[in-house]
Amino acid sequence: MRYRATLSYDGAAYQGFQRQAGDTPTIQLALEEAIARITQQRVTVIGAGRTDTGVHASGQVIAFDVEWKHDPHALLRALNSVLPENIALQDIAEAEPDFHPRFRAIARQYRYTVIIAAQRQPLLRHRSWQLREALAVEAINATAEMLIGTHDFGAFGKSPDGGHTIRTVEKTCWRVNTVGKSAVYEYEIIANAFLQHMVRRIVGALVDVGRGRLTYEQFEDGFRRADPAVFKTLAPPQGLVLEAVFYPEDKLVK
Repeated sequence: MRYRATLSYDGAAYQGFQRQAGDTPTIQLALEEAIARITQQRVTVIGAGRTDTGVHASGQVIAFDVEWKHDPHALLRALNSVLPENIALQDIAEAEPDFHPRFRAIARQYRYTVIIAAQRQPLLRHRSWQLREALAVEAINATAEMLIGTHDFGAFGKSPDGGHTIRTVEKTCWRVNTVGKSAVYEYEIIANAFLQHMVRRIVGALVDVGRGRLTYEQFEDGFRRADPAVFKTLAPPQGLVLEAVFYPEDKLVK
């Protein structure tokens, strides 16, 4: 039986989602070890997104094949009882035998958090990129609008499979909230698929626009020419969260 599940994790202690050589701590390895412990079966977990080292998720989607005589909720409880505290399944259900969380997905939603504060915020160090100077949000949003639609995003990353770098962005926006003496900037982006480091490179470039280090015209020129040399700032991983994965049966919120 193939099972589909929604997964949440704090990626700070892991070297990304995808299993690596040896005992390198990854989300996939932790999941496969938990499933083996509960079912006494070796399985391969498939993820919808290959999140990087230090990146988090609240809506990662996974699938795996296992023989299980009880109902899915019992499997959910059993797996969560042995998973590390920084990883938890949010739901689980039987899926079609050919369901593939990555190839069937039609869109993914990420959120990136930037904190502006005069002093370090230790409690947020694994959840945000902390800066000291305010950002020009209007300039950032005006620049980000050019990302909407189908474009060559080669300026912001490489295809994980070595293929083309054409992607379609459905939504991109920044919001600002004040929390105490700090300003919290949240960036949301929805696209049909993402290149390696694409969100972090977009965030880095837009933050440079907000700092006045990159003009609208420079951003547009590098973006249109798919020139990665223009965008040198890579936002750190800890501010990034994979929030949702959408499938044909889902309603895509824009």
